Amino acid sequence: MKEGPTTSELLHAVGEQLRAQRLRLNLTLEEVAQHAGLSINVVRRLESGEGSTLASFVTVLRVLRRDEWLTSLQPAVTIDPLSMLKKRAPRQRAYKPRKQNQD
Repeated sequence: MKEGPTTSELLHAVGEQLRAQRLRLNLTLEEVAQHAGLSINVVRRLESGEGSTLASFVTVLRVLRRDEWLTSLQPAVTIDPLSMLKKRAPRQRAYKPRKQNQD
């Protein structure tokens, strides 16, 4: 496996980003919880990096107007698979034009 931050470290970093966004929007924990229909403890746990359910996370992202973070998880398709089937194989050698018979 690839080395890097642990799951705990990543959860903590995401929590810090959620908290920073909440503060940029000048919202309290209570306001976010109320708009999300969640308890304050759920929002607090997300911000502290303790985790919660995926549904709660998505709901809080929507309240904080950061649900586009989710779309960045899946890159946009840039290659059409059907057009890949229609493409010719790369040429292996050069060719010279044939001389036409002039009868």
